[in-house]
Amino acid sequence: MEDGAGSRLAGRRADGHNTRPMPVLALETSCDETAAALYDGERGLLSHTLHSQIALHAQYGGVVPELASRDHIRRVNGLLREALAQASLRFSDLSGVAYTAGPGLIGALMVGASVAAGIALAHDLPLIAVHHMEGHLLAPMLEDPKPKFPFVALLVSGGHTLLVSVEGVGRYTLLGESLDDAVGEAFDKTAKMMGLPYPGGPHLARLAEGGAPGRFKFPRPMTDRPGLDFSFSGLKTAVLTALPAGASEQDKADIARGFEEAVTETLAIKCDRALQQTGHAALIVAGGVGANQRLRARLADLAERRGAGLFFPRPAFCTDNAAMIAYAGWARLAEARPASGKLFTTARWPLELLRPPMAAA
Repeated sequence: MEDGAGSRLAGRRADGHNTRPMPVLALETSCDETAAALYDGERGLLSHTLHSQIALHAQYGGVVPELASRDHIRRVNGLLREALAQASLRFSDLSGVAYTAGPGLIGALMVGASVAAGIALAHDLPLIAVHHMEGHLLAPMLEDPKPKFPFVALLVSGGHTLLVSVEGVGRYTLLGESLDDAVGEAFDKTAKMMGLPYPGGPHLARLAEGGAPGRFKFPRPMTDRPGLDFSFSGLKTAVLTALPAGASEQDKADIARGFEEAVTETLAIKCDRALQQTGHAALIVAGGVGANQRLRARLADLAERRGAGLFFPRPAFCTDNAAMIAYAGWARLAEARPASGKLFTTARWPLELLRPPMAAA
């Protein structure tokens, strides 16, 4: 057993896996949510705390990176203390500290990374750098029943639209991605065209509930050709063309309904193809757009027709949170001893560059 961080991982079997509870503290500061959480392999999620900066950025119509970083600094210590108190744990009870290392806003990432590194150094704990999208991808593991590997993952958020074949922790094959706007970005930009408040996606979804089905039929982009890539920028143009001058609230609701139906059907068609291509029997959906109720209903129909399992995290864990980072950190710590615990952050980090945890000798 190595000195330093590795010395904390007592109770391993001969194959290197842990045989005792492993509480992992996690911090998430990749964008405009500050969050802390604790996860344990035997007891599950022990606590999670979160502060959203939506009100701070609303007046600017989007996230201002410098303001985000400053607010993380103000909030992070209080949130991690609250998470520890909720779980009735102290730093000395921990087996590791995880943090979101990327992708994200580099200044925001550095706040959580620096705090996590300080805790790990002060308490001789493994420091676990977590990929933000791996956190989203594994978020359904926080629920019961948990999906079993392998499965297809649809990751849909403001910054990403990905289809991924998942064979295990760190064993990811990218199947398709958006060639332009992410689906959450398309929601937000379309909402902005209609004069809806920031963040626009949830407001557009609520507006669509009162829309008449079928009045506006928008294209299902890239579904008329083979492949699993996406493109959503053209949908914004279609909405702009359809939006009449002096549009009534009903006009806007009908357009929002048409837009949402186009997006959800496009995503469902691509998921259907991915399940067929991989032969996997389960689909998981994560990321902020995964909370959309029309998408959930459409994919439930698909899963029932295919006889496939369908898994979502609870709506609160679709958006950015530390619970998913805690689980991802715990999963990597449970399978392997971290190599160095060096501080690491990056604004860009392709998911396909991740590797499985390296098993301890």
